[in-house]
Amino acid sequence: MKQLKLILLLIFFPTFLGSWNISGSLLAKEVATGHRILAPILPGADQPEKYLPLLKDKKVGLVANQTSVLTQKGNQHLVDFLLENDIAVQKIFVPEHGFRGNADAGEVIKNDTDKETGIPLVSLYGSNKKPSEEALMDIDILIFDFQDVGLRFYTYISTMHYVMEACAEQGKPMIILDRPNPNGDYIDGPVLDPAYKSFVGMHPIPVVHGLTVGELAQMINGEGWLKKQVKADITVIPVANWDHSQHYSLPIKPSPNLPNDVSIRLYPSLCFFEGTDISVGRGTYFPFQVYGAPASKYGEFTFTPESINGMSKHPPHEGKTCYGADLRETPLSHQFTLKYLLEMYQKSGGGQQFFNNFFDKLAGTDQLRKDILAGKSEKEIKAGWQDKLKIYRAMREKYLLYK
Repeated sequence: MKQLKLILLLIFFPTFLGSWNISGSLLAKEVATGHRILAPILPGADQPEKYLPLLKDKKVGLVANQTSVLTQKGNQHLVDFLLENDIAVQKIFVPEHGFRGNADAGEVIKNDTDKETGIPLVSLYGSNKKPSEEALMDIDILIFDFQDVGLRFYTYISTMHYVMEACAEQGKPMIILDRPNPNGDYIDGPVLDPAYKSFVGMHPIPVVHGLTVGELAQMINGEGWLKKQVKADITVIPVANWDHSQHYSLPIKPSPNLPNDVSIRLYPSLCFFEGTDISVGRGTYFPFQVYGAPASKYGEFTFTPESINGMSKHPPHEGKTCYGADLRETPLSHQFTLKYLLEMYQKSGGGQQFFNNFFDKLAGTDQLRKDILAGKSEKEIKAGWQDKLKIYRAMREKYLLYK
């Protein structure tokens, strides 16, 4: 009977896993008996036995946002969990989109006080992107916990870079509570040219870099990418029961306009539209799942961006009917492609006017724009970055925490 139950479990496991929400995400895991069991994927935050002892009798700073939750405790926020366990949280450092995750992309985040806990909030998005010496003066140790989505231009990793640099300069240890990368199963896109370094691209890595924040932090340290090649004293609490082949569905949307798994998988392919006049659906309830512009030549599917509080207050083409394509039925196996970008470029009539000044920063190079202007195919364009990807893959191997 036990053997029959095990056989049935293994037969139906893929279907079961496909419908499971992230708060109960599971991984089939071999055990000593040779049988497979269902083990929950545990982000670093869900393993308090590994980090609470490091915080005892310490004044703690927290770099966190709405994604900093313990999934095994009903998505309880990390700050609430730490306070319940008598950890002396002194202040919370806040990235793009704010502590509660409802600020627009690019919206300035100001210093404030968290209304629920009374803890001071220190902005790391605006004129000040790096913790100051004064801000860290009363901190013994810093905890970093964000849910990243695995893209070079997603600014949470830029915030991590500056936090690491500040901690290294001021001798403050840092704990990184690692989380799975929902785009961590592959690598693609152009590698950043240092001439195009910006807050949406700080490291010489490809667009889809295939690293968790813990792995990237090790790479930043190991490759000497912090100012004056200082090294941060980091402790990574790895994810348990996960590897880079595993799908991971996020319990909390990581930013206002990435509301679901499909948007997160399409984000690498659609974000380049932010460097053009093409809308990616900001101002709808399905951003990064559609694209279009106010001209019927762009497609038959239509949508009209409107101001939505907590998502997009002033979206591109607000109040205008946009024509384009609907990608909401895209499978989660989707990987980075240039086909949507090349399609809209051709429908626009082509030419330099298709691009704005942000495009090269997103690409991390001017070569992608030049290749498109030259009329190259996706295959030809991708061939141009394979040599650098090969070098990157070899470097990445040194820092992997997960197979």
